[in-house]
Amino acid sequence: MAAGESFDVYRLPEEHEAIREAVREVCTAKVAPHAAEADETGEFPKASYDALRAADFHAPHIPEEYGGAGADALATAIVIEEVARACASSSLIPAVNKLGTLPLLLSGSEELKRRYLTPVAAGDAMFSYCLSEPEAGSDAASMTTRAVRDGDHWVLNGVKRWITNAGVSEFYTVFAVTDPTARSRGISAFVVEKSDAGVSFGAPEKKLGIKGSPTREVYLDNVRIPTDRIIGAEGTGFATAMRTLDHTRVTIAAQAIGIAQGALDYAKGYVAERRQFGKAVAEFQGVQFMLADMGMKLEAARQLTYAAAGKSERGDADLTYFGAAAKCFASDAAMEITTDAVQLLGGYGYTRDYPVERMMRDAKITQIYEGTNQVQRIVMARQLLSGAV
Repeated sequence: MAAGESFDVYRLPEEHEAIREAVREVCTAKVAPHAAEADETGEFPKASYDALRAADFHAPHIPEEYGGAGADALATAIVIEEVARACASSSLIPAVNKLGTLPLLLSGSEELKRRYLTPVAAGDAMFSYCLSEPEAGSDAASMTTRAVRDGDHWVLNGVKRWITNAGVSEFYTVFAVTDPTARSRGISAFVVEKSDAGVSFGAPEKKLGIKGSPTREVYLDNVRIPTDRIIGAEGTGFATAMRTLDHTRVTIAAQAIGIAQGALDYAKGYVAERRQFGKAVAEFQGVQFMLADMGMKLEAARQLTYAAAGKSERGDADLTYFGAAAKCFASDAAMEITTDAVQLLGGYGYTRDYPVERMMRDAKITQIYEGTNQVQRIVMARQLLSGAV
């Protein structure tokens, strides 16, 4: 960089900063007030969904040709980050809408995209992603859900587990085995509707965090769907699933840094006001060291996440590595930062009267879903050893 050249080149573009401000305004006024209630009751925060839908932040990634806002990967990450700062459960609205619809955007026919992306963009429906099963979590290729061709229909049977927003979403991307002899190359992807005969849901899981986002099993009992609801060619479903996760792990990283930012913001305010030994707690060097570490880790996670979002938008060849790295680093940082926020509040941090204990519980899932952080490290190591990075 030449002497005197501005460092402004490292700032986000003005339109992205404007999106952040707009989302934060909506979330402060209409999402944050419902966060504690959603956590206490375990009920889907419909008021938050309505607020996000009214502002077009419920599925910002959907292209304009399908009625969406057409937000790029970075803008979508910023939306999810800002919603998570207020309410982690609510941030799964834009995050899972992207997760569920991305297989269509990557591999679906034009007719399928128009049929299903349009109502999601309009806020008339949500989309969930059905990959995991009771005996196929990290080893998704071992799934047993079957799809059998029957004339001009597919017939699906099986159970999907850990499905976010199940029962609330109208549409589901379901991965099923169409050729049992081909392992991962024998898996295909389909769109299943909540109203299809044979679709039902299990009881909501009793979770540590993100309680306002329902997680249920999805049961498929002889579900007959037209052949045109297959996403891409037969046998390409697993590849589509993995490509999807390369992109959406960036959104989990964004969720993690949003949760961490909310915890850091609250902790800063608390230690500035709380007094012990005749002075503000923030004046103690030990506390300042904790805050410095929290802020440092958070900003490192944010920069890695934004870099990964850029690679997602461009479709860079090293996205697999950067998506895994962002998700892994940001979620580990979020767990550390939220735990430290609880520590800074002392006994108060351990009570439900203050939001940091909820944020700590919410942060934990970001280390687990869309691939555990142990799996992310395997992904990164393979990319490094293969020379892909």
